[in-house]
Amino acid sequence: MVENCTQVTRFLLLGLTEQEGPKGILFLFFLFIYSITLTGNLGMITLIHTDSQLHTPMYFFLSILAFIDSSFSTINTPSLLKSFLTSGLSISFAGCVVQMALMTLHGATECLLLSIMAYDRFAAICHPLLYHTIMSQRLCVRPVVATYTASVANSALLTGYIFKLPYCGPNVINHYFCDIPPVLQLAVSYAYILVTICRIRSLEAQSKTLSTCASHLTIICLFYGTITFMYAQPSSHSSTEQNKVVSVFYTVVIPMLNPLIYSLRNKDVKTALKRRCLGKLPS
Repeated sequence: MVENCTQVTRFLLLGLTEQEGPKGILFLFFLFIYSITLTGNLGMITLIHTDSQLHTPMYFFLSILAFIDSSFSTINTPSLLKSFLTSGLSISFAGCVVQMALMTLHGATECLLLSIMAYDRFAAICHPLLYHTIMSQRLCVRPVVATYTASVANSALLTGYIFKLPYCGPNVINHYFCDIPPVLQLAVSYAYILVTICRIRSLEAQSKTLSTCASHLTIICLFYGTITFMYAQPSSHSSTEQNKVVSVFYTVVIPMLNPLIYSLRNKDVKTALKRRCLGKLPS
């Protein structure tokens, strides 16, 4: 069954909503959010790197977070905007692989970086006298490099598992980007395959048929064992629609809010921004 399937070469993304009425308003709304996201995060990176008084471990990590957020948003927001202008957005199989890999990479990197930032604050508050020794420049760069290395490995592993599955029939993804759950819904149903194998009367034929999909079954077990903690919820039409809405928050809205939450409420950043705007940069 697996050997005889015709591999899907393109996927059709349904977008955030199929209702034509609000698409124009949603396009302008998310275009505004995307503009604020890029302006806020890229502006924060520029401010931190040009103001010497912000050359501290905390702001170094904030600049990395701003870079991740701007990249994270750029991966999927253009596709979201395009989905409001067209009815059905097509993406190649390879494009879907790249998009999912980049989304997984940046998502994992941000999670790990936030943990590093928490440790930085712990060191600053609990060990203030040793802070600059604990969080030296070398020790700041190393965890960032380790974070990206681990995230690349995680992204390659998960994406590799997913796209080794056979995609033979449906190619319509009920989402605005190649997210993990909706893509997995298009893979061959192994429960159906196993039922079909059990109905074969010949033991030799059963063994031969099972051997053709054993590797895929192994991949399924490895994959679900890896991501169950992230996507452990019942699969239904309503949950799929809810997932799309939730995705908007962590891929579009949160990258816009991070500069406000982590940076613009900080007194040092406000002072540096005033100096920057007034043209009074420290010597």
